[in-house]
Amino acid sequence: MSLYYLQKVMFELNRDAHVRQRYDTDFDDLLSDYDLTGEEVGALTEPDIGLLYVLGVNGQLLMHYAALAGLEWEEYKQAMRDGIEKHGPVRAGLYAMVGDKNYV
Repeated sequence: MSLYYLQKVMFELNRDAHVRQRYDTDFDDLLSDYDLTGEEVGALTEPDIGLLYVLGVNGQLLMHYAALAGLEWEEYKQAMRDGIEKHGPVRAGLYAMVGDKNYV
């Protein structure tokens, strides 16, 4: 898994107008610039907020990405809960450090 690059693309979407423009015009080409697994690319393009959470994406980055995808706050929180139910516990990152509990 390449959590660093997964989070980097989300960070750059929030900070770089050129990256955001590429998101709007050719997202697949943009994602080819990052060292991502097929699972990560799929989670970004769907977008599967729950899987991104389970993969370990930081909540601050994920919150903005969910908003970009059109999710309201309650939908965002539910997507994370659904991700745990569908994909299992958080695999990496900050939220994996809390043991078998996932806080959403």
